[in-house]
Amino acid sequence: MCCERNDPMRRVVTILYILVITITLLGCHKETEQDKIKKVITDIQKAAEEKDAGEIMNNISKIYSDSQGLNHETIKKMLQGYFFIYPKISAYITNLDISIENTSARVMFHAVLTSGNKSGSVTDIVPRSLGMYDFDVLLKKEPDGWKVTSATWAQAEMMNSGEADDS
Repeated sequence: MCCERNDPMRRVVTILYILVITITLLGCHKETEQDKIKKVITDIQKAAEEKDAGEIMNNISKIYSDSQGLNHETIKKMLQGYFFIYPKISAYITNLDISIENTSARVMFHAVLTSGNKSGSVTDIVPRSLGMYDFDVLLKKEPDGWKVTSATWAQAEMMNSGEADDS
């Protein structure tokens, strides 16, 4: 009796069954390599704002080396210095461009960095600009995930002093 063809309860059960399957399929989104790389960048951004050098370093490869002569250890020291000098750091990332080739990736983006003081005065509300930078970051897929192996950054063109190029 309960499962006759025109039984309203059967319709409800069928609709619920379809709903459960749909939700299950939508919830099974597999994280892509691009998603994983973006997460590395946003994890570094969040850790910088929390002044968590250890979490940033978890995303930096032990083989890190860049054109400025920095390596894994000097990056860690540089971060500790910045965190000491700037009591509050905010980072805003725009124009994130990710390209992947096998186990290597390149991420280019703009970052606006600001800082504030914790003096207790009203001036704490207004952030002091650290600048806008263009980043070019190289990553390698290591056994424990994507890691930054090199990075270059320069003050964004629009932030330069505006001196005319007379060449």
